[in-house]
Amino acid sequence: MSPAGCPHVNCFKVDNWKQNLRAIYQCFVWSGSAETRKRKAKSCICHMCGAHLSRLHSCLYCVFFACFAKKHIHEHAKSKRHNLAIDLLYGGIYCFMCQDYIYDKDMEQIAKEEQRKAWKMQGLKAFELKLGIGEKYSTWEPTKRELELLRHNPKRRRITSNCTIGLRGLINLGNTCFMNCIVQALTHTPLLRDFFLSDRHKCEMQSNSCLVCEMSQLFQEFYSGHRSPHIPFRLLHLVWTHARHLAGYEQQDAHEFLIAALDVLHRHCKDDNGKKANNPNHCNCIIDQIFTGGLQSDVTCQVCHGVSTTIDPFWDISLDLPGSSTPFWPLSPGGDGSTLNGESHATGATTLTDCLRRFTRPEHLGSSAKIKCSGCHSYQESTKQLTMKKLPIVACFHLKRFEHSAKLRRKITTYVSFPLELDMTPFMASSKESRMNGQYQQTVEPFNNDNKYSLFAVVNHQGTLESGHYTTFIRQHKDQWFKCDDAIITKASIEAVLDSEGYLLFYHKQFLEYE
Repeated sequence: MSPAGCPHVNCFKVDNWKQNLRAIYQCFVWSGSAETRKRKAKSCICHMCGAHLSRLHSCLYCVFFACFAKKHIHEHAKSKRHNLAIDLLYGGIYCFMCQDYIYDKDMEQIAKEEQRKAWKMQGLKAFELKLGIGEKYSTWEPTKRELELLRHNPKRRRITSNCTIGLRGLINLGNTCFMNCIVQALTHTPLLRDFFLSDRHKCEMQSNSCLVCEMSQLFQEFYSGHRSPHIPFRLLHLVWTHARHLAGYEQQDAHEFLIAALDVLHRHCKDDNGKKANNPNHCNCIIDQIFTGGLQSDVTCQVCHGVSTTIDPFWDISLDLPGSSTPFWPLSPGGDGSTLNGESHATGATTLTDCLRRFTRPEHLGSSAKIKCSGCHSYQESTKQLTMKKLPIVACFHLKRFEHSAKLRRKITTYVSFPLELDMTPFMASSKESRMNGQYQQTVEPFNNDNKYSLFAVVNHQGTLESGHYTTFIRQHKDQWFKCDDAIITKASIEAVLDSEGYLLFYHKQFLEYE
């Protein structure tokens, strides 16, 4: 949506649009009286599947309720060309052309007025409104004290396309480039940045031992506007304290540090219910909200074809590379949809999509790894296939460049081409039926952007297994990239980013849905 706002609202603003919008808010959104609440409970069901939940939306052009989560309202919008719908729980207006919730001053004013009327009808008093009782959400309005502070401090910091706020080098404290490169990637993760810069962390530990408090301070340092390199000695001390296998001045693995850092941050966070975040399957901490996905494993019996399914959480996906001792799936360039995600085999290079295809291909477990089939009640040969059940907001791909075995220790330098934009739809569990013998069929659906990602950070390793150095490419704005080499920050071209070797690739979802 452009800064000027949604251009499609004007098509709705004809005739008695204000009266119609007020009626929708009164009857189906805020529902102030007992009668309207009963009417809402009875009538507000999806006209396609009959569900009451699944984030119901109402079309603004006709009387039609449908699920947002199941895309039923999207189907209606596409078939009828009715581009605006209203969320029946929160009252937000969604534009299917802009593919986002929109702001319109006139509509917002009507929403506020009708919400206040509903509160009064429900008997909520002024002090209850102030406490937020009965309120689903509230918009921020400055207090008198805040207005006074704003008047006395008229200077504003503007964020422009050439702004360098957030760019700051990190001093190497002795083979700590592995830590510096991950810190740069995390501090440029949009939702993590928003969380820490809005003081969302409520600490119940001693602040000098909490890694989340230190990360919060680190974000303040990065976005303070200071240009001198930061010295992350407190962060290093806390990492040594809570992840003792990383203690010392030896060179460590950046991927190992990333997982250790996420684990400690996860343990030091508290979820929304105030319970310790010890169970990765049931946690609402900011780390799990951003980085946790669900990996589905389907084991199929070769005799009765019964399927055993398990779903495990993951923070990253480790991908095998050609050139390793693990046999890589043979690919025939040009004959298997190789232009998926804008990648091409024209130069013979392996692509990130190739690695993901190999990761999600069916694997025959063989006679030496028989499983006990619950259908056959005996041990049988089987196949195993991994797919994505739930995608994280930030997808981190770990290219397994370091090979360690009893006979071999080496670095794999195979070039892997990776795209600026990545579509994970073919690797979803829901897309499994369209996968035949490793062949992927991709359909273009303009309303389906849920699984599309954009690259925002790349960690690289230069050198050998015994001696090397880590650097990071980070995206500051849409098309502006910078190379972070410890204390030195330099501007980088998109070509330099895409031509780099790649060790850890960080992708961010392009479209986020409200839970």
